[in-house]
Amino acid sequence: MTRRIVYSVGLWLTLASTAMTVASICMPRWISFDPNNDGRKMSYGLHSRYTNVPNVPEYAQFPSREYCKTDESFCNMWRSLGFFISLDVALELCTLVSFIVIISGGVQRRAAGWQIVSTLLLFCAFVQCVGMSIVAYLFDHHDRFSVPGHYLDASWSLCTASWVTLFLASLGMVASALYLPPEGDYELLPEDNLEIVQDEQLYSRIGAWNDGYHRNSGEGYQQYQDTGSIRSQSVRSEAR
Repeated sequence: MTRRIVYSVGLWLTLASTAMTVASICMPRWISFDPNNDGRKMSYGLHSRYTNVPNVPEYAQFPSREYCKTDESFCNMWRSLGFFISLDVALELCTLVSFIVIISGGVQRRAAGWQIVSTLLLFCAFVQCVGMSIVAYLFDHHDRFSVPGHYLDASWSLCTASWVTLFLASLGMVASALYLPPEGDYELLPEDNLEIVQDEQLYSRIGAWNDGYHRNSGEGYQQYQDTGSIRSQSVRSEAR
């Protein structure tokens, strides 16, 4: 059975994964460009681009509308990446709410809640993997990143750590539900002892029933005798 401490650990791991996912969105460092190993000259985020070049705006929209007119397929894939990562944040928030509801509930809710949270955790990890596969494909096949000096940067690493944490948390929830003893440390009785206990309970119930039957029979017989004596006395008094 999954215990409260297991859900608490899963809650903190999910919270850490959510923070890493949000950080990967906020930082424009999915793919960076450093041709001479002397510092980043350019880095790309989900919605903006950072440039460390004189006379060039530091932050700009990415991909721009002008570029999307010339390479629509790249823009569609990059925007799909942003959609999947943003969707994953929403799913992670739903998972956090599920953890809080289950932890605040009773034993029965914790006994059955692992199926919900483990499924949500796996789905969050899957959505992140889909988004990262888009980045990996563009990094390996698109002409924009074919110039030497491009590399996968901090946002990629954060997203990788996030989905790995979610996946391990899901496995931990399933393992705890399958292998941990029931909450409360109840021990199962051996089958032989269980049969003895059941026989003793049966004999005690039969004995209690017999005692009650004999007691009720004796009281009924005594009441019958008392009623008969009263009637005989009344008949005698009338005869006189």
